[in-house]
Amino acid sequence: MADEFVKGLGLFTGAGLGWLVLAGWYRTESFESPRQLIAAPPDPETLFDAIGIFLGDVFFWTALLGAFTFWLLVPAINQFASRGQSS
Repeated sequence: MADEFVKGLGLFTGAGLGWLVLAGWYRTESFESPRQLIAAPPDPETLFDAIGIFLGDVFFWTALLGAFTFWLLVPAINQFASRGQSS
């Protein structure tokens, strides 16, 4: 079970770091705002802005779904499979 935890932690921290960087660039209107990192992204002016905003969303969902998968779904499936074999 430790390997699933480390895989989930790796996805959570790696994708979370990517999301924090891109959200800091694109979703922070000002540093005095209470809506840092969660403000709506601006309209992309260049292709690189569009890619950065898209990758921010990808990193966010990868962090959440990756951790959920390796911390909850994989152990639950393994537990279910081991119960079926012992019966």
